Amino acid sequence: MSRVPGWLGRVGAGLSEMGERLDERRAEVEREETEDSAEPSAPTPPPAEQAPVVVVQRPDPAQAVPWGVRVAAEAGWRLLVLAGTVWVLMRVISAVQLVVFAFVVALLITALLQPTVARLKRYGVPSGLATALTAIFGFVVLGLLGWFVTWQVMENIDDLSDQIQNGIDDLRDWLLKSPFHVTEKQINQISKNLADAVGANTDQITSAGLEGVQVVVEALTGILLTFFSTLFLLYDGRRIWEWTLKLVPAAARPGVAGAGPRAWRTLTAYVRGTVIVALIDAIFIGLGIYFLGVPMAVPLAVFIFLFAFIPLVGAVVSGALAVVVALVTQGVFTAVMALAVVLAVQQIEGHILQPFILGRAVRVHPLAVVLSVAAGGMVAGIGGAVVAVPLVAVTNTVVGYLRSYSQGTEAPQPAVAAAEGPGTPPPDPVEDAATRPETPQPPASP
Repeated sequence: MSRVPGWLGRVGAGLSEMGERLDERRAEVEREETEDSAEPSAPTPPPAEQAPVVVVQRPDPAQAVPWGVRVAAEAGWRLLVLAGTVWVLMRVISAVQLVVFAFVVALLITALLQPTVARLKRYGVPSGLATALTAIFGFVVLGLLGWFVTWQVMENIDDLSDQIQNGIDDLRDWLLKSPFHVTEKQINQISKNLADAVGANTDQITSAGLEGVQVVVEALTGILLTFFSTLFLLYDGRRIWEWTLKLVPAAARPGVAGAGPRAWRTLTAYVRGTVIVALIDAIFIGLGIYFLGVPMAVPLAVFIFLFAFIPLVGAVVSGALAVVVALVTQGVFTAVMALAVVLAVQQIEGHILQPFILGRAVRVHPLAVVLSVAAGGMVAGIGGAVVAVPLVAVTNTVVGYLRSYSQGTEAPQPAVAAAEGPGTPPPDPVEDAATRPETPQPPASP
């Protein structure tokens, strides 16, 4: 028992000595750390700067599209909408083509006859009587003109046929003797080919003859529609225009109200000028071919007058018809002289008559005239070719006025219905633009 406490004492002494040594070692370490911290330390290099993180934001897809492509797209879909609208409008017009054409012809006739109505009213004739007298007189003149042409053709058709046959025989003899070395066998072959072509198309010719009854019915219907439309336009044109203005949005009504009278003046100037020019062409070309001995000179002159309403193309076609009749009836020399007369009159018309008579009221570029006549003929035949140029002229006037009105260079013109108070008598039809003085407009406010 006495030996165990001694062993434990030695172990405890060893542990005590080891703890003292650890304390001394810990003190030395702390002292060394204190000395190291007291000495100036070398500057430590700063940490390397980190590059700023740039967050790339993707632009809006609409902004990423180039400006030219955006403009082209904006214009493209608007053009598609306009093209669709025009297509639908053309489909509707084609469905009621007879009604539309009759109304357009009535507008042209109204533009021609309205000055007469205005003059009769100024002389004290009542509005209804002046309209009835003018319309009846105008349509009677047109009917007599058509009857005269038909009568002249029927009266001279036998003599013309004989003269044409003689002319063909003379042309055949001239070809046989000409330096072109045309043989009689070739001429007979050409005649045989023509006869075969006529025989092959007999069914089509017969069907065209059967459809003639339908054509006559449609023509009579169109004439009646034109007559009644002309009557109402002459008598109640102003009120019809006021009703049309009510269909226009209120914001655009002043501009349309100002463009309407200008469009009507343009149409009136075009119709009057065209009638005067056509009458001069018919008189002088008719006199020329009459003195040259060409048969049916008067019906040919009437055809020249009617075809003159188709600008450029009508003059060429009617002049060529007169030259062909002169060739087959009177020979080559007379045909050359008739061609000289036609060319001379047309040159005077193009360089003197049209600029002097039409003036600046109807200013349409010749290229626009050719393209509009071609397009009108393709869409609606002869009727489309007739109304194409006045339509383009009126459109040019309306667009020019609306552009000036939008820029503030044209004074606004209020609608007629708004200017007149209730209880006032109905306004007169559209008055004569040439005889009515222009109403001064107040200057536009700044």
